[in-house]
Amino acid sequence: MEEKLTPVASNFIYDFIDEDLKNGVNTRVQTRFPPEPNGYLHIGHAKAICIDFGTAEKYGGICNLRMDDTNPVKEDTEYIDAILEDIRWLGFHWENMYYASDYFDFLYECALKLIRDGKAYVDDLSADEIREYRGTLTEPGKNSPYRDRSVDENLDLFRRMTEGEFPNGAKVLRAKIDMSSSNLNMRDPVMYRIAHVSHHQTGDKWCVYPMYDFAHPLSDAREGVTYSLCSLEFENHRPLYNWFVEQVGFQEPPRQIEFARLNLNYCVTSKRKCLELVQKGIVSGWDDPRMVTLCGMRRRGYPPEAIRDFVEKVGVAKAYSVVDYGLLESCVRDRLNDTAPRAMAVLEPLKVVIDNYPADQTEQILIERHPDHPELGKAPVTFSKELYIEKSDFMIDPPKKYFRLYPGNEVRLKGAYFVTCVSYDTDENGEVTCVHCTYDPESRGGNSPDGRKVKGTLHWVSLSHSRQATVRLYDRLFTVENPGENMLDEINPDSLKELTGCRIDEHLSDLSAGDVFQFMRQGYFCVDPDSTDDNLILNRTVQLNSSWNKK
Repeated sequence: MEEKLTPVASNFIYDFIDEDLKNGVNTRVQTRFPPEPNGYLHIGHAKAICIDFGTAEKYGGICNLRMDDTNPVKEDTEYIDAILEDIRWLGFHWENMYYASDYFDFLYECALKLIRDGKAYVDDLSADEIREYRGTLTEPGKNSPYRDRSVDENLDLFRRMTEGEFPNGAKVLRAKIDMSSSNLNMRDPVMYRIAHVSHHQTGDKWCVYPMYDFAHPLSDAREGVTYSLCSLEFENHRPLYNWFVEQVGFQEPPRQIEFARLNLNYCVTSKRKCLELVQKGIVSGWDDPRMVTLCGMRRRGYPPEAIRDFVEKVGVAKAYSVVDYGLLESCVRDRLNDTAPRAMAVLEPLKVVIDNYPADQTEQILIERHPDHPELGKAPVTFSKELYIEKSDFMIDPPKKYFRLYPGNEVRLKGAYFVTCVSYDTDENGEVTCVHCTYDPESRGGNSPDGRKVKGTLHWVSLSHSRQATVRLYDRLFTVENPGENMLDEINPDSLKELTGCRIDEHLSDLSAGDVFQFMRQGYFCVDPDSTDDNLILNRTVQLNSSWNKK
């Protein structure tokens, strides 16, 4: 049965909507999620997705998906496909799917209306000159020398722009608002620019493309969006959003409400920075498990439910804040603890020979698949004379309170027998290559009939009844909490460790990419898509206990 999605907890957005519905400002709720298809979605987008879709669900409304594809130079269908997959993976479903490019004809007519109303003009200033004329936060801007062109001249020039007569950068269409406004966004913003480039949806039909600040509010209004929910950096754009909607003549404009973005420490979410990491080979791709892209977290084994849990715990607020990555890991750990079946794997194998166990004998030891879900039953694990344990579970001269294996000490092998170390072998460098033990045949199941106690319990696999695997251990990508422009100098050299020659129980077969397990005493691991029948690759999703704050 599909899990019912739980919208984010009550917040100020809901308070605004409740007030509007009570006062009759709106009678319905319609939202939209409007990603730009110029990169892959990340954890920050997950918050926006949960808010947009969750708000519509709470009020019985609808949420559309709209690709804001107004900049074909940076956009690609690869990103569109990835966005669709990520939203579905998170468990959300859009009512309708649109593109901003669906409205290019409509937007063009809106631009013509503004020109005819004397509210827009064609400007010949270069981009650098426009910035110079705009002024500063403390100084007003000054009018362009082309600001007072006649309506007919502006209509003619805009038509010729559209027909491809001028090169890129030669002219732009600007809104005529107020160059002395205290809000820089209102100082005659650019509405259209020339770009002789093919568009992934409209082909070569257009060589002028609308700017985001022009296309976005009018697309919202055209769709019938009642609440435009967006991140806080668009708060200063709200007067411009409202101006375009009002000047075009919409009677029921959408209400823009801003919330704080989701910021995580020790990671970057900027598409520009993420692309740089990919292009320079710092990571293997957009879906590298060290990235906080949704596809990267999916590949690492993060459950989508955990990401929604995380967004709900962070909450919706106006104030800027940075969330500790450990909270995300905690949500992942809580979900996997309840759902992931248990299994045994040895990451750094050390051979153990049980000297008094018959060489030709094997046994099937049954291990609970999940301690809290007995309905999952028990999994068979083969026990034999030669086993593997973790290299770290044996020491020749251990410190105090070391309860694992050392000469003369007795430990429990999980679900099997008590064993006692009697000797060990070393190579020419003094490295331990094999540990010799004896076992107590009366202790099968891990309990001794005479009631003696042991303090150490080790996981293990059979030497001849296990399969080889490669395990990737992931850590934070950066060494500083807030990676800056010098982020390439702040890369954690230990963010990925690859262990070869790991051993997992042979009964873990027919595995598929994304399958997740809890390997006892090790953590949660998932099968990587790069795995083949001959080369099983496992990614550590998260450790059993948080080590984040200790670092």
